[in-house]
Formats: sequence, structure tokens, C-alpha cells
Amino acid sequence: MSRTIFFEVEILDSKTKEQLCFLDKVEPHSSVGDIKSLFHKSYPKWYPARQALRLDPKGKALRNDDLLQNLPVGTSATLYFRDLGPQLGWTMVFLAEYIGPLLIYLLFYFRVPYIYNHKYTLTSSSHHVVNLACACHSFHYIKRLFETIFVHRFSNGTMPLRATLRVSAWSTAYGKTQVRYALIIFVLCEAGNFSVHWSLNSLKCEGAKCRRFPNPSKNPFTWLFFFVSCPNYTYEVGAWVGLSIMTQCVPVALFTFLGFIQMSIWAKGKHKTYTREFKDYPNFRMPILPFIL
Repeated sequence: MSRTIFFEVEILDSKTKEQLCFLDKVEPHSSVGDIKSLFHKSYPKWYPARQALRLDPKGKALRNDDLLQNLPVGTSATLYFRDLGPQLGWTMVFLAEYIGPLLIYLLFYFRVPYIYNHKYTLTSSSHHVVNLACACHSFHYIKRLFETIFVHRFSNGTMPLRATLRVSAWSTAYGKTQVRYALIIFVLCEAGNFSVHWSLNSLKCEGAKCRRFPNPSKNPFTWLFFFVSCPNYTYEVGAWVGLSIMTQCVPVALFTFLGFIQMSIWAKGKHKTYTREFKDYPNFRMPILPFIL
């Protein structure tokens, strides 16, 4: 019977190189996540999500599922610790991200005191499109809140605590035909976005990892998967384009443009992951815009 060889793990501060913890008799099949849990026992304030462990002080953080025996170290391993600061789970991150814009928009829509002069406090706009835009904006974020709670499947990861503020405004000259077509674009894209999120949630995954990539289903809104890797972002941008056309508002259009840039970055990253992990991934799919990008 072979004798189990245990590891010794020394954890140093990545800045000062001061020894923070020494773990002996660590089993070789222990994961980095297991080591973080052991470290947490010595330093309760640094819960595992706050910890970044590296092989080099300036190197890349190790993943929680990396096994100690697979790391390029001997039986005596030295890891470098960095405090990532307070963390929020992804569910709380998205709830905070969506509640903020929803409430801020409504503060201006209802013209609450201390924002508007008392003459206009709690008055409503005479333009129908302002009410329609508010309904669309509110529906969008209420849908996102619903998806966050009931549809999306998040990993156990976290992100640093931070606050984000978004402000929207509107203008005063509109055409009825323009508003109608813009509303149609908005509604269709919102339906498409929800359909894609529901389809992604239906994938059978192990934690955050999936053994297969998403494909179109019988739902016509998912047929965009034939052409792009992230149709949820395509529909998201489309919905904001519709709202921009409806309101003729420069801030909304700017928000849409900046959102498209950010979502393109996310889509390219997801597309790259798909092509790397799946050898049979369709080579004609683009990240976010069919045949273009």
C-alpha cells in the first residue's frame, strides 16, 4: 500500500512577503478553494471570496478548482495572498444594478420634491411618449429583476463591492409613427432577450460549467443562435435602440452606444470561450452582430 505524501503550504502577503499562515499535512488532492477555507480559519475577516492566491506575487490568481498536486510546486508550496476587499454575490450585484436605474428613472418621472420646483412637483408630462418610455424602461428593469431571481443561474463567484448610478432623460418632440415602430422594436427585443435567457437557463450545467454550447430551439426568438454566440446581448442592444428612437434623447442614445461597446467586449469573450472549449462549435457564428461582429 502506497503512503500518502502530504504537502506543506506557506502563505505570504503579496506586498510585504510576511508569512501569514503555514499549513502542514495538506492532502495533495486539496483544491485552492480548500486552502482558502483553511486560511479563513486563521483569519476570519478574510473569507474565501476575498482571497486571491497566486504562485507569484504579481502573477495570475489561481482558480478555486485548481488542485494542489497539479500546481507547478513541490511538496512545499509557497502561495501569495492578496485581499480583494468586500465582495458581493452575483445575485446581489445584479439586483443592485437593476434596482438603481429603475428607481432613479421613476424619481424624475414622478417629479418628486427636492428635484423639481414646487410648481412642477408630482405633475405629469403632456406627451404620451414620456409615459410610454417610462413604461418600457420600467418593464425592462422589472424583467431583469425577475430573471435575476427566477431565471439566471449564477456561479458561486463574487465581485468587489461598488456602486453604479445611471441617469436617463427625455426630450419633447416626437412622431406617432416613429413611436409605434420603436415600441414594436422594443417589445420584440425584450421578448427575444427573455427567450434567450430562458434557453440558457435550460442548459444542463455542472455549477458554472456547461458541457454543451447553446443552440436554437423551437422558439423563433432563439433562432438568432444560428448567427451569433450571444443573442441575449443582440436583443438587449436592440431594445435600447428602440427606446432611443422612441425618446429621441441624446443621453439614452449615448447610453445605448456605450452599452453596445461593453456588451461587444463580453460577447467576444464568451465567443472565444466557446470556440476554445468546443471543437465542433459553428465557425460561422459571430459574437453579437450577424456577419459583422
